[in-house]
Amino acid sequence: MKVSEIVKEMEYTCLQGSLDTEIKDIIYDSRKIEQGTMFVCMVGAVTDGHKYIPDAIEKGAAAIVVERAEEAKNIPDDITVLQVPLARKALAYMSAAFFGYPARELTTIGLTGTKGKTTTTYMVKSVLEAAGKKVGLIGTIGALVGDKMLPTKNTTPESYELHKLFREMVNEGCEYVVMEVASQGFKLDRVAGITFDYGVFTNLSPDHIGPNEHASFEEYMFCKSMLFQNCKVGIVNQDDEHVEGILKGHTCEVKTFSTLTDADLVAENIDFLHEEGKLGMEFSTRGCMTVKAKVYIPGRFSVYNALVTMLVCHLCGASDADILQGLEKVAVKGRVEMVPVSRDFTVIIDYAHNEVSTRSILTTLLEYHPNRLICIYGGGGNRSKLRRYDMGEVTGELADLCVLTCDNPRDEEIKDINADIKVGLARSNGKYIEIEDRKEAIKYCLAHAQKGDMIVLLGKGHENYQEIKGVKYHYDEREAVAQAKAELEM
Repeated sequence: MKVSEIVKEMEYTCLQGSLDTEIKDIIYDSRKIEQGTMFVCMVGAVTDGHKYIPDAIEKGAAAIVVERAEEAKNIPDDITVLQVPLARKALAYMSAAFFGYPARELTTIGLTGTKGKTTTTYMVKSVLEAAGKKVGLIGTIGALVGDKMLPTKNTTPESYELHKLFREMVNEGCEYVVMEVASQGFKLDRVAGITFDYGVFTNLSPDHIGPNEHASFEEYMFCKSMLFQNCKVGIVNQDDEHVEGILKGHTCEVKTFSTLTDADLVAENIDFLHEEGKLGMEFSTRGCMTVKAKVYIPGRFSVYNALVTMLVCHLCGASDADILQGLEKVAVKGRVEMVPVSRDFTVIIDYAHNEVSTRSILTTLLEYHPNRLICIYGGGGNRSKLRRYDMGEVTGELADLCVLTCDNPRDEEIKDINADIKVGLARSNGKYIEIEDRKEAIKYCLAHAQKGDMIVLLGKGHENYQEIKGVKYHYDEREAVAQAKAELEM
């Protein structure tokens, strides 16, 4: 593709060379530069891409994109050099052009918020698929393109990877993409130039505030709010105290959902579902949909996630029947994921691995009044001891029994990690046993489960490995449960 085609929708100055130069690929990592590629000098917190210009010249780059004109003085005349105000934003516009603007061939649904994004993206995907649509997904757990799961480095990938994924989705026949739009996605221009068909706000609380993320809560909220200046229809949680800040300066049509006040879609008559080892929520709605709905993901927050899903999919043209069917089927890997084992007790897998997320899931499960709440968990090696103390304290406070086991010990000994957890357990006088082999810990809990028990496996979630002494061994929580169930002939 010619340089002129790549830059046709962006601001730039050509400092030297020809816009007719052919480009094989766009590169922002100097280690990947090859003959005939365009190198974009990204300026980041850790390094400045301009210092790799000599590498780009040596490796045969056909074009170089800079932010500072003085950087071009030692670049040979046969290399095209473009100056742009911001290289990150330029990369986003150029990547969209390079892959043929694939986002414009998809109905794009972007979700922002502090909690609930991952679960809600999977809910939306499930419902749209129930309506017969082919849907791509991008988020914390990775990217789903057709039946392929592709790993991603960030919740919202760098713009080049993002548009590459969009192109793969279009090529696979996807009509929709639902994705998590992290605040960093806007701060670092990863989604620059994209106008989402639907932008969704779930909720907002202080998070990701620190030296390498956001300077303040106000900046964090502002970055979230940018979605509603870059979408056609905004769908927002009217019950969240920060909704006005999120909509400040919005340019989109606004639709609302609520469990408390009048809105475009309102949930009422909310109740807890506990059916033969399955947990969930049921509720009725009024507004643009008048239905009775069920979702088999426990907790009051699931009602909000379901409302988002129902409103998005209703606006996308899905029928009430397809929406209700899709909601009942949805399951999110490693996020309050129920594993069918027995009608007498419940087994749940969750990624919670710190005090806040652990307290959230345990208090949620306690609302279902279990006979006993049993936690199986360990702690990550080479990580803060404070996290272990806090995990021990909260599980000791809320669970009837803790089974301390292996998580990702990395370079530490499992017994040393569990010794730290026991410091926290002592604070809350928590009851515990230790079984270092995680599969054996699961088997023990299934063998000794009583009617009405809830067994929650914390920490691994969607991961498919255990990291021990520098080696990643295959380990899948679902497989471990199935193996224990088979061995016990349940």
